[in-house]
Amino acid sequence: MQKIPEKIGSKYRFIILAAERAKQLQNNAKPKIKTKSTKPAFIAMKELQEDVLSFKIETPPDPADHP
Repeated sequence: MQKIPEKIGSKYRFIILAAERAKQLQNNAKPKIKTKSTKPAFIAMKELQEDVLSFKIETPPDPADHP
């Protein structure tokens, strides 16, 4: 298993972010790092580890706020 960056905080979030990025790479997005690997999942995890991807963590709305 790859080392989870502290700002991600959870291995589940890491996997979700890596999967979304891997989809982008499969759809011809350019990698943001140089690597010999051509595997989208590996590249996505490496990009997350090297902190070259930006993402926003949103908290779901509190159901008590909506009548």
